[in-house]
Amino acid sequence: MPSSKSPSSSDGELPVDVEKPADQIPAETEAPSQSKKDEENGDDSPTEEADNWQIQPEPDILNTEADGMAGAVSRVLSRISTKSSWNPGPPPDGGRVAWLACLCGHFAIMNTWGFINSFGVFQTYYVSQLDRPPSDISWIGSIQVFLTFFIGTFTGRLTDAGFFRPIIICGTIFMTLGIFTTSAATQYWQLILSQGLCMGIGSGCIFCPSISTVSTYFHKKRSFAIGITACGSVTGGLVFPAMARQLLPTAGFGWAVRAIGFVQLATLLFTIAFMKSRLPPRRSGSLVEWGAFRELEYTFYAAGMFFNFWGVYFAFYYLASFSRSAAAAVTPALSYVDSLNLLLLLNGIGVLGRLLPNHLADRVGPLNMMIPTCLICGIALLSWMAVRTAPQLYGWSVVYGIAAGALQSLFPAGLSSLTTDLRKQGTRMGMVFTIVSFAVLTGNPIAGAIIGSMGGRYEGAQGFTGACLLVGMGFLIAARWVRMRRTGTGWKVKI
Repeated sequence: MPSSKSPSSSDGELPVDVEKPADQIPAETEAPSQSKKDEENGDDSPTEEADNWQIQPEPDILNTEADGMAGAVSRVLSRISTKSSWNPGPPPDGGRVAWLACLCGHFAIMNTWGFINSFGVFQTYYVSQLDRPPSDISWIGSIQVFLTFFIGTFTGRLTDAGFFRPIIICGTIFMTLGIFTTSAATQYWQLILSQGLCMGIGSGCIFCPSISTVSTYFHKKRSFAIGITACGSVTGGLVFPAMARQLLPTAGFGWAVRAIGFVQLATLLFTIAFMKSRLPPRRSGSLVEWGAFRELEYTFYAAGMFFNFWGVYFAFYYLASFSRSAAAAVTPALSYVDSLNLLLLLNGIGVLGRLLPNHLADRVGPLNMMIPTCLICGIALLSWMAVRTAPQLYGWSVVYGIAAGALQSLFPAGLSSLTTDLRKQGTRMGMVFTIVSFAVLTGNPIAGAIIGSMGGRYEGAQGFTGACLLVGMGFLIAARWVRMRRTGTGWKVKI
């Protein structure tokens, strides 16, 4: 294995005074990479058997009798330069460390997507307190979601390079700073900077590294493990609105947000303490793996998820406002507390969508589960136009909450299924996250602008977001068809 220059020497190599060159004995023999075996066998799905991960015994690097002191120095240098090539073995698919990583990932998603899915609480409060139109207020949440996805390219590559823990620490600092400055904000621009920008950067540093790291601990149970991790958004979507509902009337906005901040800080510190990367660092390689876009299924998947995320968060932002709007003609209109209960239902019922479809995805394939999920989401958003009573609204929230929860949790699982080299998991996830970031940045403000242009009526925005989900489903069908053609398999193939 070719060796790079030692990081301990600024000149690249230490001088060795010998009569004849000594044979360099590598510190360890790297097992052939899984992706290379798959290419040779013409198999697109990884077959991670234990025998493929065996590591040859290491020579004693301090044994000077074999070929002298020069040989020992040479082996030490080789050991340093190949430190990032250890073989971790196959994914454990369970065990204490793997499930602990899953729990830590759950906390990470709770504080990122759980808080983001709770933005409907703040949307309704800010509209009433700041006297701003809904489209203006939605920019606060949209900036936060945009940065959560956009930073994925950078944090994903840094995770592959072995900087998982520094990135999570950096994200925790930004999240804590953002939530506590939000508690003191009184003007629109202050909320843009604190809740939108600062917390968005923190979420971006936490989300992609945590979800990509969890996926490396599992193979057969990967979709189910990612589903449990994604249930963190349900936990946060229940805990944070409930705290806001109880504390806003009694303690006020400032202390309600600070209480949320203390919960976030405690759970993120737990994540920092117990979650660690499993794979060796991949130091070499570019920030963006442009070759991935030559795989048409990967490109179609990225395009499909762009359209899906252009519309899927509309309900999470506007459902509470819709239930209280006179223009929406919901009879009877819900009170502020009841609108928060509706948001709690939308978030809470999502636990079914994040667990059951992911469990089935381990058997039939995440992409195969994603396609009907997009269809249900699209039809649900279009049928929202016919909802006119409070019972109908509660029933609609149950259906959409399950479908939208499934779509969000299957997204990284489907992306992981298109990546056979686990060492590139963070990079390839981050690339699609960055593409999707522009959808979540503009989707809700566009929907809000449509509502404003129609005098507060929601039909136009509901039609726009529903159409986005159906177009996204079309791209996912194309991705599946390309994979099926490339592998020469039938429609029943697991993807």
